Order: sequence, then structure tokens, then C-alpha cells
Amino acid sequence: MKTKLNGILTLFLALIVQVSIAQTVTGKVLDPDGEPVLGATVLVKGTANATTTDFDGNYSINAAASDVLQFSFAGYDTQEVTVEEKSVINVTMATSLEVITLIGYRTATKETTNIASTTISSKTIENRPNASVVQTLTGQVAGLNIATNSGQPGGNSTINIRGVGSINGDSEPLFIIDGTFADQDNFRSLNPQDVESVTVLKDAGALAIYGNRGTNGVIIITTRRGEYQQPLKISVNSILSYTSLQDNDYNLLNSQQLLSLERERGLGVGGRGFDNSGTPLTDAQISAAANTDWTDVFFRTGVTQNQTVSLSSGGKKSTQFTSIGYFNQEGILQDSDLKRFNIRNNFSATSENDRFNFNTSFSANYSKSNEPNEIGGSGINRNYILGAYQSVPYLTPGDYTNGADLLAPLLFRNTPLFLLDRLATYDRFDEEVRILGNIDTSYKITDNITVKSNTGIDFTNTYLTRAEQSLSFNSQLFAADPYPTTSGFQQQNSNRTFAFNQSTSINYNKVFNEKHTLNVGLYTEYLKQHFRGMGYFANGLDPRTFELGDGDAIISDNGNDDFLVDTVSAQKLNGGQFSYFTAVDYDYDTRFGFSGVLRRDASYRFIGDNKWGTFFSVAGRWNIDKESFMDDVDFVKVLKLRGSYGVTGNQDVNGDGYFSGSGLVLDTFTTGAGYGNANSLFVNAIGNPTLQWEEVAQWNVGIDFELLNRGRLRGAVDVYSRNSRDLFQSNRISGVFGNGGYAQSANVGNLYNRGIDFDVKYDVVQALTRDDLGVTVGLNFNHNRSELQNLPNEDGEIIGIGRNGGQLGEYSLVRQVGVNPATGNLLFLDADGNPTETPDPDNDQVWSGKNLQPEFTGGFNFNVDYKGFYLETLFQFAAGIDRFDNDLNGFQDPSNIGQFNLSNDILRAWENPGDITDIPSLDATNLDFGSDRYLREADFLRLRFVNVGYSFDQSVISKFKLDRLRLFVNAENLITWSKWRGFDASTLSNTSRLYPTPRIISFGIELGL
Repeated sequence: MKTKLNGILTLFLALIVQVSIAQTVTGKVLDPDGEPVLGATVLVKGTANATTTDFDGNYSINAAASDVLQFSFAGYDTQEVTVEEKSVINVTMATSLEVITLIGYRTATKETTNIASTTISSKTIENRPNASVVQTLTGQVAGLNIATNSGQPGGNSTINIRGVGSINGDSEPLFIIDGTFADQDNFRSLNPQDVESVTVLKDAGALAIYGNRGTNGVIIITTRRGEYQQPLKISVNSILSYTSLQDNDYNLLNSQQLLSLERERGLGVGGRGFDNSGTPLTDAQISAAANTDWTDVFFRTGVTQNQTVSLSSGGKKSTQFTSIGYFNQEGILQDSDLKRFNIRNNFSATSENDRFNFNTSFSANYSKSNEPNEIGGSGINRNYILGAYQSVPYLTPGDYTNGADLLAPLLFRNTPLFLLDRLATYDRFDEEVRILGNIDTSYKITDNITVKSNTGIDFTNTYLTRAEQSLSFNSQLFAADPYPTTSGFQQQNSNRTFAFNQSTSINYNKVFNEKHTLNVGLYTEYLKQHFRGMGYFANGLDPRTFELGDGDAIISDNGNDDFLVDTVSAQKLNGGQFSYFTAVDYDYDTRFGFSGVLRRDASYRFIGDNKWGTFFSVAGRWNIDKESFMDDVDFVKVLKLRGSYGVTGNQDVNGDGYFSGSGLVLDTFTTGAGYGNANSLFVNAIGNPTLQWEEVAQWNVGIDFELLNRGRLRGAVDVYSRNSRDLFQSNRISGVFGNGGYAQSANVGNLYNRGIDFDVKYDVVQALTRDDLGVTVGLNFNHNRSELQNLPNEDGEIIGIGRNGGQLGEYSLVRQVGVNPATGNLLFLDADGNPTETPDPDNDQVWSGKNLQPEFTGGFNFNVDYKGFYLETLFQFAAGIDRFDNDLNGFQDPSNIGQFNLSNDILRAWENPGDITDIPSLDATNLDFGSDRYLREADFLRLRFVNVGYSFDQSVISKFKLDRLRLFVNAENLITWSKWRGFDASTLSNTSRLYPTPRIISFGIELGL
């Protein structure tokens, strides 16, 4: 009994001693570049006692002096540190030798990669209010130009890497999400909070292995995964945002100015400049007129809710990550919004002997988008943007009663009332279900041979519903007799797209004599896409039983005429591609290395010998910092010289995705109404059986560098040239087929893009602990210039495309040089540079040297951290852009007086001989000659993103069982500096009355359990 008691007392004493010597250990975990690591696991080895680092890389954990702390994070080696007497342990994670850079179906370390690429971490993507993950990349990557021409929530963006690479063919990059090839034009259903990193591949050394699909660059999106030996982590993000219209500088007239101008011009009889008897309004009547700002009516302050909950964990041989997201964004334009639900699960596992590995990624997404159509059009009864910008201010929303009251008199000045009626009587929305899935498996047959399989699917089903009620202004205006009050319509369309990609490979990897490393891979790849669509359009709705999306109100055909005959549609499209290829990577002692790719692609778009295309690349590097002569150069940590050359292909003839241009190599026919309304057969297209791959030959030379202590100054410089040859262009053929001759796609011409990428970051002050000051600045920019050659025209010039030796899309215009002080007419220059009021629109045009595409793009940032407070900024800039301000054209058009509002500019119009002004006489006779009068410089600098927040100290939040707590406020598109007078300087379009991107202010909280 005494022995047992002694034993118990001994154990109890040991426990007390151990508890008594336990201590709180704090510290900071940094990556090799000195940046804090968020979410690194800190584990007391051999126990379940663990925590994770916060946003600033800080951690706090209780441990005894004899304990060993394990520090782990995906992509880095696990490190172990014995606590001993230390109360502060800072760790810099070492780069894992296995996974660093994605280079196309394989990986490489930072030292051994030969390619030009940029990786953006989740730190600059998460907690931003953008509906599309693509829009968060704006200004972050040198050479990546993202233009979003619509403020519609989740709207599509146009994306180019190192310029536009084709005239008519596809010029956007390939997107890969967790190994699945994804639709490049649809990201409204993907939750940006799920993204772990985005890697942008730019040069031939990286792109050739993707064959024709990688011709215009590749963007690899990797979503979050759990970590091995990681306790359950729960993360909650909640963001509330407010969106508003950006400013403009058009200086529109108020009601008093506009009514006075209408009265002066003798316009407005029966309207507002005159009373109904034709008597001019008095000053008192004009002074009493209302002033309506129609932008306040058709635009609004939108509210966005963005909620994400994620759970991640990992055991010895498996990991999982699960997230659930809800996003609800009101657009700044009335009747526009996006609602989205997401669920994602990523699972990884490995066998006991580590030879078999597999990863799965699955996401199911539902979204509903109310998106006004006909934006950018000139329909005064359709385009809400037109109503917001150009409506006369002396009308008020209270003037609207119903659609029937607007039918007579039919006045253009009633535009805002037509559109108020449309808001009340027209509905349109898209519903989308999108499922992305991927299974990636590998088995290590021997220590040197591995077989891999990757299978991905991208399934999208969209359902469009729209209807215009029978009592609406538009339905009654265009009503077919005898259906004046039942002429509404309803349309529903269902489209389903299924894309499947599968690749299988066998890889051999061997290290010889400790210095020579060889990796050889053999691959096959199969792609298949299917599209099915069907729908109907029904005229004739009974307003008494109408319910949106229901068919009860549709009036059946009565046999009297064709108005009530429903139109049905169906479409079936298929596409596919088969490829086989090989890749070889060689490294010598991490000093020198090269890689080569040879690939054969077969496309369903071509026939005969042209079906197959052969593409290749070679790339090499020299790690100069590894040479012995650099041993004493202490300030140089990394210095690498890279180079690559390759040829890739482009099969997307029309640039419209999977299924476009599938019949251009064949003669096709269609049916329709012929002579006597009889069903007849017509030529649809004259095929070109010689049509073949468009090719892009490109070279790249680059330098990667890291200088000073801990790589404080780091970056990359790349010089490149891309030659797109055998361009898809239209050639006119014989007019014997009617319609003045058919245009036939052919391979002719060259398009060059030459430029430089520059990316640099500098840690002005490096912070090692939470309380230290940290200051980092960064700059990236791209200079790109295009050049056309060998255009299919005797003169080497095609209006709308450009000229040999000139830039793509160069404007050919009559030059306008001012206003003639003597006459008030506009002055132009003829082709020889002589002033004239009557230029010849055909013969006096000259090439301007200007186009819509930017010549310089980039961004810079300034980030500060101190004692848990942080400031992050991102400025975006673009230069060399010239756009037509067609909105300004409308605001200065004297023919709009009495119908629409105008700019204050109109008040300085020429009146008397000798007047010096830039606005011609309101009675000028030469306003329309296709000149450069409204061609404007659209360069801009924008505060694209700013984020201010506070990360609570772990010693404080641990009391509430929290691992992480952060509060923040951020803003998108906060300030723009530009000569552009319109609402959105960043839009790359000459179309007027577009939906501008909004300014967004957000408030958020992030917490981890």
C-alpha cells in the first residue's frame, strides 16, 4: 500500500512540476521572402495542443521547456524547435524541395523553374467584395490586362496576357481550376474566398505543354485544402459592402438652363420650353421647374452581403477542406443583382507507404442574376443607362402614370417615363447551376517511375426567363392588331454545357551522381464538350393570369394570323480534341537547366491533314548566384537568367469558345421561306477545307533576382516577342452566291506583340514580430506594342483592323482641328493637311497612330503593418489608351435640344463672327464626318483597392477560444485620376451608355476557431 501511495505521489509531483514549468511561447512565422504566413500550424509534438498563426504570422501557445514545437504549412518543410528557456520563437519557413511552382502538368522548385510566371496568394484575393475572382487580379500581375466593361454583378471581363494575340480568333487565356479546364468567360459562380493561389503562366516554356489551349497564356487557380496533422480549423468571414456610382465630369444642364435654351431655340412647342398653346414659358415658370437628377432614379446605393464558413482538418494520411458561401449583391443600376450559393469540398489522401496519392475537388454552385439587357444600345424605351444620363431634368418620376398614357403624344423627351414603365413591367433573370469536379491520382510504381491520372468536369446549366407584360408601354406601342392589350411576350431558354478533360501520364525521375536530375514525362489528353439548348418565345399574354415563368397566361394560336404562333428553338453542338505529348526537364546541380516540350493536337474544327497541329518549346536557365565567383557577393541572394522559345496553336476561329466556328471547313445549308413562302434550301456558308491552325511563335528572356538581406529587394524582368501567324481573317469570295459575296475564313497575316514585363518588391522595413513596423512597396508594369503585317488587302490596309506596320485596331479618321471663327462651322484637315470645312470622308482619312488598347499597364502597392494594425493599397494604371467619348457626343449634339439633356459645354457654342471657342454653332452644317473630334485620351491612375484593419493579439483572443480575429474596412475603385470625363475610365470600349463599374466600400470581420 505504501509503495502504491509513493507511486501516486511521485506522479502527482511530476505533474505539478511539469505544470509549474509550462510557459507561454509567442512568435512569428515568416515565409522565405520575409512575409508573414497566415494559417501555419504550430503543434506541441506528440500532443493535441496546437494553434495556427494569424494574419500577421503571429502565434501563442503554452509549452514546457522540454517540449518540441512543430511548425508546418503547405509547400514548406516542417520545422522543429525545442522550447528550452525561450519565450519567443520566430521561424522562417524553408522552401520545400517538392512543390513550389506549377509549370504545366508538373512542378518545379523556385531554383529549377525555367519559365516566366507570377503567383498571387490568397492574401491579396480574399475579403474583397468582387463577385468574380478574376476582377481581384486587376493591377497585380505584370502583363495581365483585365477590362471589365460592365458594372453588372458578376459581369464578364476581357482578359489578355501580353497583348491581344489574334484579330478574330480567341485571345484570352486558358483557365484551370484545380486541374479542371474551365470556361474563361464565367466566374460569377466561383467563390473567391475559396482560392488559395493564382498562378499566371506567360511564356512558351510554360505554355507549349498546354498546346493550342495555352496559346494566349494560362491562369491556374488553386483552391484551399486542409493540411496533414492539422486539428480542425473553422474560419468565418462576413463582409457588408455598399456600392455607388463613380463620378463624371459632363456638367449637365439643370432645368432652368435647358428650358431657357429650348425657349431660345424655339423648340418644345406643346412640351416644356413652351406651353400647350405654343406660348413661350415665362422666366417665373422656368424658375419654378423641378430639377430631377435621373442618375439618382435609375442608379442606387447597392448593398452586398458576403458570408463564408470553412472547415479544414487533417490526419496522418488524409486532409479535407469544406466551405459554404452565400453572396448577395445589389447592382448600382436598378433591376440588377446577383445572388449566389456555393459549397466546396476538397479531399486529399495518401496510402500508408506513400506510393498512392489522390486529391478530389468538388464544388456545387447556384446563382441567380437579374441583368438588364440592351445596355449600350440606343433604345430610349430599353436602355436604363440612357435614361439615367440623358433624360431631361424638368420631368419627375411623379409624371409617370402608366404605359397607355405615354402612347400619345409620343415624345422623345418622355424617355425616363418609358423606362420607368419598363422597370415596372419587364423582368429578366438568369439562373445557373455550375458543378466543377476533379479527381487527381498518382501511383509510384518504383522510386523513379510514377503514373498519374487527372479527370475534370465542368457542367453548367443556365435558364433564362424574361417577359414583357401586355399592359406595358412597349407591348402596347408595338401591339399587333387586334391584340392591343394582350401583346406581351414571355421567353424561356435552357442551355446545358458539359466539358470533360482527362489526362494520363507516366513520369520518370532520376538523380545521377548527385548532380544530374532528369525528369521525362509522356502524356495523353482527351477533351470533350457538349452543348444542348432549347427554348420558346411566345407572343400574347393575358394580363389577368400572368405570373412570371408560368405558362397559364400564354394565349394559344387562334388561326387568324401568325402573331400568336410560338417560336421554338433547339441547338445541339459538340466539340473535342485529342493530344499526346512529352516533356523533358534536366537540371545540373541547380546551376543550369533546360526543358523541352513536344505536343501533337487534333481538333474537331479542321479536316484532312490540317486536323493535326505540332507544337513545341525549349527553355533554359542559368542560376548565376550558384556560381563560385558569386560566393563573396553577399548582397545577391538569387540571380537567375532564363530564356525560352516555342510555337503554339490556336483553333478557336471566332473567339467564342468551345463550339464556335465548327462548320467553317464545310459547305453548310439552312432552310427557310423561299419564293411564294415555300420552304426552301439556302446556302449558309461556303466552307474553306484548307483552314488550319493559327500559330504563335514567341521568345522570352528574363532575369529573376533577390537582393539584400532576406531578399528585401526581389523581382523579375522579362523581354518578349510574340508572332501570331496564319491569322484567321475573312476573305471575300465570288458574289455569285448573292448578298454581294460571302466572307470566308482563311489563314493570312501576322500580328506581333513585343514588350517588357517588370515586377519588383522592396521591404523598406522588415517586421519580425507583431509589434515591429513593417513597410513593403511593390511595382509591376508592362509595356506592349502590337504590329500588323501581311494583311489580306492590296493596300495592306483594312479599316477597323489597321495597316501593315501599324498597331492592331488603329483608327483611320478625318482630323478635326477646331471651329472656324468666321462661320462657326467645324474645321478639318484634308489628307494633305490643308484646312477645310468640307472634307471627303473617304479620301481625307489618315491613320492616327492611336488605338483602344493600352500601351502601358500595371500597378503599385504600399503596405504597412504595426502592432496588429495594417494598411494595404493597390494602385492600378494604364496609358496609351484612346477612346471615343460617344456619351460626350450626345451631350454636345444640338439636335438633342428639346429631347434630351446636354452638357454645359453647349452654352459656349459659337454665336457671332470672331468668336473663339471649341463648340461649333448650334446651326453648324458639318457636324458628321467620321472625325477624331470625340477621340479622347483615356489614360488613368486608380486607387483600385485600399484595406485598413486590425488583427487582435493572440494572447487576447485565446481567452475567447479564438485563433484569429480581424476587423477591416476596405474600398474598391475609390479614386480615379484621368482626363476621361465619363463615369468609368477603365472601360475598354467605344460604346456609349454602358453600365459603369461601381465604387465599393466594405466592412468585414474574419475569425478563426
